Amino acid sequence: PKSLLRHKACVSSLADLTTGTTFHRVLDERGGKVKSGKAKRIVMCSGKVFYDLAAARDAAALWDVEILRVEQLYPFPSKALTETLSEVPGATFVWCQEEPRNMGGWTFVRDFIEDAMQAAGARQERLIYAGRDAAASPATGTLARHNREQNALVAAALNLPNDKT
Repeated sequence: PKSLLRHKACVSSLADLTTGTTFHRVLDERGGKVKSGKAKRIVMCSGKVFYDLAAARDAAALWDVEILRVEQLYPFPSKALTETLSEVPGATFVWCQEEPRNMGGWTFVRDFIEDAMQAAGARQERLIYAGRDAAASPATGTLARHNREQNALVAAALNLPNDKT
C-alpha cells in the first residue's frame, strides 16, 4: 500500500535481500522489544495492520504482547507457526485484520491457526478475532469512521481501552 512507501518502520536491509537469504513465511519479534517466550498475548496478522499494531503496542509499552506476521497464507505455514506458538502455549492468541470479518484472511486462516495452536499445546482452543464487523463493502465510507474502526480493532487486538489508541 502507498501508506507504507515512506514509513520509517517498513524497511529491509540489503543483507535481507542478498544471496543466502530466504522468504520468511512467519515473522516473529524474537530478539526485539518482546523477550522470546515471555509474551502473554500473541497477535497474528497479515499486511499493513502490523504497523498500526506495533505503534499502539509501543506507545502503551505492552512488552508482553508479541505481534506475529503471517506473510504467506497459501500454502499455509503450519509448521513454522506451530514452532513459534509452542514457545508460549499459555499465551492468549488473537487474529487481527483490517478487513471486515467476512473478508480478508480470517475465514481462511482460522482453522489452520487453531490446528497450529492445538499442535503447539496451547491452553486456548478458539482463536480470538479482532477486526471490523461483517460488511457488504470493504470501505467504511468516511475517513472519520475508518479511523474510529481502525482504533477499535487495534485496541481489541492489544486488549486496550478504545480511547488509548
